[in-house]
Amino acid sequence: QVQLVESGGGLVQPGGSLRLSCAASGTIFAIYTMGWYRQAPGKQRELVATITGGSSTNYADSVKGRFTISTDNAKNTVYLQMNSLKPEDTAVYYCNGKRLIIPKNEYWGQGTQVTVSS
Repeated sequence: QVQLVESGGGLVQPGGSLRLSCAASGTIFAIYTMGWYRQAPGKQRELVATITGGSSTNYADSVKGRFTISTDNAKNTVYLQMNSLKPEDTAVYYCNGKRLIIPKNEYWGQGTQVTVSS
């Protein structure tokens, strides 16, 4: 059974930084695309960043140059380093895992709140 547990959210001032962590159990990153999504109040959940095979990354235009997704295979953990945070980054951030081979299951974490405010 795959489980994804996020941590690292909180309140930060505009321009500040946070690092989110997603501890994954039951997964092997080599056969998963791991990602971070976010959902702000009243809005749909949106892609933030994904990483496949530990090196191929993809970012939403709104976070390019500010956020970095990475993995630590030894710790089975996915990170999202967020710099130069803006109020519009405020959302619940969710960790996601998509299995690349059959069965192509998809998993979600419970989410962690990020609030950017002065």
